[in-house]
Amino acid sequence: MTTAEKISIALPPEMVAIVRGAVATGEYASSSEVIRDALRDWTHKRRLRQQGVAELRQLWREALSDHSPGVAAQTVLDRLERKYQAIADAAGAAG
Repeated sequence: MTTAEKISIALPPEMVAIVRGAVATGEYASSSEVIRDALRDWTHKRRLRQQGVAELRQLWREALSDHSPGVAAQTVLDRLERKYQAIADAAGAAG
């Protein structure tokens, strides 16, 4: 069994009410369980965010090393304009 260290934290009244409410409804057995669960979620989200940043950095490095000719900005904008105009036209015809 892992040992636990007791710490003291200060929360705004709204958060205290949320924690106490979760315990009062029986969703959690104690305030500590609520906080531990919240920290597990935060840790998971943080890890996902860090992975996302690492993936973006890798894509950026790949893009910088890619010397193939790109697509002109005006070409991309024209395609997008046609695409969204078609969506708007379809929505107008359906409505």
